[in-house]
Amino acid sequence: MPGGIPRRWTHHSLNSGLIFGLTVRGVDVLPRAVSYGIGHVGTWLAWRLMAETNAAVAANLRAAMPDATDEALRQHALKTYRSYANDTIDFLRALSAGDRELQTTFDIRSEDRATFESVLERGKGGLMVTGHYGCWEIGGLLMRVLNLPLTVVAMAESDPEVNRLRRETRARMGVDTLEVRQSLETALQIRRLLGQNRLVAMLIDRHLGRDRVPVTHFGRPAYFLQTPALLAYLSGAPLIPCFLERIGRGRFRTFAGAPVYVDSQLPRDAAIQQATQRVADVIESRVRLSPNAWYHFYRYWDAQRGILHGLD
Repeated sequence: MPGGIPRRWTHHSLNSGLIFGLTVRGVDVLPRAVSYGIGHVGTWLAWRLMAETNAAVAANLRAAMPDATDEALRQHALKTYRSYANDTIDFLRALSAGDRELQTTFDIRSEDRATFESVLERGKGGLMVTGHYGCWEIGGLLMRVLNLPLTVVAMAESDPEVNRLRRETRARMGVDTLEVRQSLETALQIRRLLGQNRLVAMLIDRHLGRDRVPVTHFGRPAYFLQTPALLAYLSGAPLIPCFLERIGRGRFRTFAGAPVYVDSQLPRDAAIQQATQRVADVIESRVRLSPNAWYHFYRYWDAQRGILHGLD
């Protein structure tokens, strides 16, 4: 909230156990076209009723679309809701897909396959990092198609039912979930996984308390999670910026950026900041291509100002 401490990012009307549970059950039994239709109407109703969230999404998008009018940004908020709904529907439907259907779900670039293979050949694992952009949850199914080992590091949802359902969906994909705790234990567990030459996936564009590193994002000061680059510095595993972008009904294209190796010759804090900035730059470049696939439903920039003003 302007002028004060922003509400926590998980506290919004799109993140309730009721809505998520109904979506999971409905997508399981309804044809895709019907699910899209319900999503289309439901997101319009949300857009009409959630003035505070509309304003937050529009304020966030102004960073990526500085020349847009207020009304255009308000319309983009609706497009963002619909993009999120369609991504969620396609992800949930893919959970029940057979191997043959999954092969057609992903348009996998040959260079992305080569990136994962080259990282694992080094034997130190890799940290797949992304932002709240595109359909990141479906990445677990992509790893099944590629036959690659994956653990997802996730922050607990504020709604226990949402948290339970998300853990269940990852289990259906055969993906291990490591829940973030504000303790050394989480970092040690991730370090062990990297030592087993596994891929570990983390969202990096939202800090957790003091676990943060400053970056410049869309020309503005922001804080990203520090742990990924710190673990990369300590383990020698690279950061791999990864994204899954919707290209049609139930289809997604992969994009894996060049691995980012944290420079061990630099002082630790400088090396961590430099590597995280490189990841922030890749996320920004993808968001500029498809701003309506950028899913922050709270005032992201106000949260950053809260940290800068010592309000955390």
